[in-house]
Amino acid sequence: MAMSDPYATIADADASMQQRLSDVLELRASDAQQQAMLRAYLSEIELPHGARALEIGCGTGAISRTLVESLKFEVTGVDLSPVFVARAQELGKHLPGLTFLQGDGRSLTLNDASFDLVVFHTTLCHIPDPVAALREAHRVLRPDGWLAIFDGDYPTTTVAVSDFDPLQTLVSAMVANFVHNPWLTRRLSRTLASVGFQVRSLRSHGYTQTVEPTYMLTLVDRGADVLSGSGSLTPDAADALRKEARRRAQAGEFFGHISFVSVIARKSKPISGGGS
Repeated sequence: MAMSDPYATIADADASMQQRLSDVLELRASDAQQQAMLRAYLSEIELPHGARALEIGCGTGAISRTLVESLKFEVTGVDLSPVFVARAQELGKHLPGLTFLQGDGRSLTLNDASFDLVVFHTTLCHIPDPVAALREAHRVLRPDGWLAIFDGDYPTTTVAVSDFDPLQTLVSAMVANFVHNPWLTRRLSRTLASVGFQVRSLRSHGYTQTVEPTYMLTLVDRGADVLSGSGSLTPDAADALRKEARRRAQAGEFFGHISFVSVIARKSKPISGGGS
């Protein structure tokens, strides 16, 4: 049985859970493949030097830091989690033009038409009402402002190397329990049009780890925790599967893959009605 996505109610999670997830965010952000995908979709956006950007669901601020360091934007990051925001402030304290606020992306306390770019980086799938967050993004964007969404196409998540591979059960449990809306990317075009955005590009980015699969192992571990915590696996069985994942990695037999999707859109006239 799936529990609720902890990212969706992150401010209510206990501090140890928030700290653990903040470590995962920083680990993933440091990954070379993740950085390449970030550069790829940001390269499609044409903004002048000194533009103002907003990251909704900024987590520990890794993407916001990149926007400031690489593109010289003035950036505001917003996140529900006080633990995430505090860590983002600490990690970004050396960067001028970078601000972090605790807040809900579905109800921002920011002025209309005040940003040139809004970014949702692996965030929108965790928001229980993504249409509300997209409407807020539309509101705070200037005319013809840019929207960038990057998220996992989570049904593609796999570590299986054969039929009925028991490790796949772990990552499937992780997706079911840590992603509020795993099908989000497949519905984005219609949703964005309903809110008042014009999609400029929608692209797939393959992410694969075989050697030193540090991020994919966090998915295995979180899935093992879910299944052992629910009683679906004994603690010994969960531990054995964790060890098997690491044995494969050491033996050169590990394979992990997720497809990510980037969507670049521009603000157009408001359209009434809901999304999908």
